[in-house]
Amino acid sequence: MNRLTARWADTATGGTVFSAAGVWPLLALLADGASGGARAELADAVGLPADQAATAARELLAAMGSMPGLRSALGLWTRRELALREEWRTGLPAYTHGVLTDDLPSGQRALDAWAAERTDGLIERMPIALDADVVMVLASALALRTEWPRPFEELLVSPDAGPWQGRRLAGLRRTGVRLDRAGVTSGPHGYVTELKVPGGNGIDVHLLLGEQRMAPGQVLGTGVAALARQVAVVPSGQLPYGDVGPGLRIEQQRCATPQPPELSVTTVAYDMSARHDLLDQPGLFGLTTAMDTADGHFPGISPAPLAIGKAQQSAVAQFGALGFRAGAVTAVAPAPGGARPDLRCTTTVVTARFDRPFGFLAVHRESRLVLTAGWVTEPMPYQ
Repeated sequence: MNRLTARWADTATGGTVFSAAGVWPLLALLADGASGGARAELADAVGLPADQAATAARELLAAMGSMPGLRSALGLWTRRELALREEWRTGLPAYTHGVLTDDLPSGQRALDAWAAERTDGLIERMPIALDADVVMVLASALALRTEWPRPFEELLVSPDAGPWQGRRLAGLRRTGVRLDRAGVTSGPHGYVTELKVPGGNGIDVHLLLGEQRMAPGQVLGTGVAALARQVAVVPSGQLPYGDVGPGLRIEQQRCATPQPPELSVTTVAYDMSARHDLLDQPGLFGLTTAMDTADGHFPGISPAPLAIGKAQQSAVAQFGALGFRAGAVTAVAPAPGGARPDLRCTTTVVTARFDRPFGFLAVHRESRLVLTAGWVTEPMPYQ
């Protein structure tokens, strides 16, 4: 799944938020019921043989359901006249299957209510709209929440350089003694500073600042590679004095009494949303062949010929002084076809500033699974 996150991030060109964790189970279940070229493409996107995909999807959904701070759900709705293969349907979680009626407005309201309830109101509507051609909807929903054990201080931030120069932004600041929370890694495209903001329930947010010339996908891809331990992150406590990474400086400061080393972090609050049409880049999600309505591609799901008519995701992310919230709903719809003191001592101060566009990964700490990812270009204004 993290591999899909990195591939998706590589297509990002501006501010966005997305969840491969919301897409992957749907692709895996589709792969299980697909045939021919569609089966091969979906298996490649999932990264598993198609005959193992459904089992992996069920295991993943069960694992996410047990993660503190994370709600996940799967939904399936079909027209009454669409026959389903019993072995495929029974492989879904219990109480998943609903019915689509001919009353499209009522059916849309039911799908929208499901999306809102499963995401604690973060996503108010199902990303796809029902129409007469939709005979089936397969959807996933994710909602995650974590709170910082130590809140940030809110303040005005007005960068003196970069894309946000001169803007009055809602800034966040916190100091601590854990120098290992910040570090620098050297990826294939340049240096990236990583800051881990730990949540109280095992979900952390990793902020990622790359060199100014780096693209969003290069920065986020380096963060994913660090999770896989393909590249090493050197903690700030092991780095020399000076400007040691993007937005990261280490210096020696005088103080009146002995003080422990200090990590001072300044970043910005953000509240962002995005909508993605997965069929705009079908190759990324293994859907190129499955979109061809001239033939059926999912005989393992239904004896009726089915092709993918719609596939979309809505996602949101909120990062503030008290914590982080994110939600995503993904759906695919198969269709037919003062006086100076005496400073005798010194201490080490690490300063990390995220005051230009940066990336983030919301990560389940134990498994290192990326639940949500994004690129921040429009932070919240200072009120």
